[in-house]
Amino acid sequence: MVQVESNTNAWLHRPDQPLRTREEGPLKGLRFAVKDNIDVQTWPTTAACPAFARTAPAHATVVQRLLDAGATLDGKTNLDQFACGLNGTRSPYGPVPNAFDPTLVSGGSSSGSAVVVARGEVDFSLGTDTAGSGRVPAGLNNIVGLKPSRGLISAHGVLPAAQSLDCVSIFARTVGLAARVFAQAVAHDPQDPYSRELPLVTTPWPAGFRFGVPDDLSACDAPSRAAFERAIEQLKAQGGTPVTFDYQPFAEIADLLYESALVAERYAAIRRFFDEHEADVIEPVRGIVGRGRAYSAADWCEAQVRLQALSQRARAAWKGMDVMVVPTMPIHASIVDMQADPVALNRRLGAYTNFVNLLDYAALSVPTGLRPDGLPFGVTLIAPAGMDWPLIELGQRLHHASGLTQGATGEALPPPEPLPLHEEPRVRVAVVGAHLSGMPLNGQLTERDARLLQTTTTSADYRFFALPGTTPPKPGLLRVAPGQGAAIAVEVWDMPLRHYGGFVALIPAPLGIGSLELASGERVQGFVCEHAATLGALDITHHGGWRAYMAQASRPASALST
Repeated sequence: MVQVESNTNAWLHRPDQPLRTREEGPLKGLRFAVKDNIDVQTWPTTAACPAFARTAPAHATVVQRLLDAGATLDGKTNLDQFACGLNGTRSPYGPVPNAFDPTLVSGGSSSGSAVVVARGEVDFSLGTDTAGSGRVPAGLNNIVGLKPSRGLISAHGVLPAAQSLDCVSIFARTVGLAARVFAQAVAHDPQDPYSRELPLVTTPWPAGFRFGVPDDLSACDAPSRAAFERAIEQLKAQGGTPVTFDYQPFAEIADLLYESALVAERYAAIRRFFDEHEADVIEPVRGIVGRGRAYSAADWCEAQVRLQALSQRARAAWKGMDVMVVPTMPIHASIVDMQADPVALNRRLGAYTNFVNLLDYAALSVPTGLRPDGLPFGVTLIAPAGMDWPLIELGQRLHHASGLTQGATGEALPPPEPLPLHEEPRVRVAVVGAHLSGMPLNGQLTERDARLLQTTTTSADYRFFALPGTTPPKPGLLRVAPGQGAAIAVEVWDMPLRHYGGFVALIPAPLGIGSLELASGERVQGFVCEHAATLGALDITHHGGWRAYMAQASRPASALST
């Protein structure tokens, strides 16, 4: 691990002797830091407010779990005060500069936790995420930010920003390490009112997944827009198909977080302290939290109804996509500019993050490249609660295809790590005619989550016929004696075994499924034809495949005669 030493205002408490309670465990040898709204026994918790400082009586549940897994805790990190902000400048201990350019913001509120990871000072860290605080700092500093489904990681011992929405988040320089930490951190905890036992999907998305792209990217500056377009191409290279969706309901939901009675939850989180020490809270945090006093219980109920109505509209977008992809952050901003205009620029940083916890989604921010100006850029993969592992699997593939180095260390990415996912049983099927890509019956494959594995040919022992009277037109493939046939073009697809029986049931006579030999000598399931049906049928073997035959058959007669 490369460690870059610098005064970054990132650390608030870093004792000479790191805390380790176990010599062995799945996280043995890894060092971590925690955001200073997370309790560590006998250490101070300040939430970046000196007047609030108190000594924690016990470890937060998540800290205890990571120590029990063998990790070593190095210290506690700076944050936007009371986790209220997305930029990393709202702390009386000083702004935390970006790991790549100290004139730029590092993102917040988990600013220190992100920067110490990006600079190689620890292996991973914990942040918290209500409105994007576990994702925006990751995107701005070229690291991974995992915001799990709500309630998977206990928030007992974590000072909340908005308790019903908060998630403990994980920063790491690779998706694989974030996944290892996630696996150790997840546990139901009755001490956390919002903890839950949520069944997790452990099957990746199919190879031909659909990813949603917002129809409104107006919050992005030109360099981020260009970097996002490149990220879309990278996802297409991973097998994805982009699908544009209406972003308006998501933007309106994001606005509710600060522009409605929902902000009262931030006041409720520190109500007693705030009422007695309001002057000790810095601006603009004081103004944001203070607004929560003005709302009534009826106002809060109205905001909840508005949220549910918008959620109905947002739900429609998922009919066309498996995973949502948004820019993690639409801009890089200077510290000077942020301090001059702290509300508007902060809101812009959260343009594509603020809605996620309100809609109970899981999210993973991964680096995808550098912007044209050389600054980090990343995207956030988003899916409904419980889809954390498919997000991690796709995110790891995307990150490792980026060609980036780790954080600000200059170290190359290590090999991808194995993940606790399982592929359901699948069967390979070779298709030769109307089921080929782009052909009329290909949908019978794709709607059953089949994915194209390869384009190849059969062995040279087949003859190929155009069957008369079939709708849509179909060919027949017949195995013949050695030396009497030719190689015929095929596509090999695989589909979940659970769908295979239903697919076979759709195949009409005289076609069927049998064992088909490929040019490589491998045998797979494939379309074959009854011999009787080929008697009198047009022999099209010399075309070498159905596409070539159909292309010839569709040519005008005048063209054929020339």
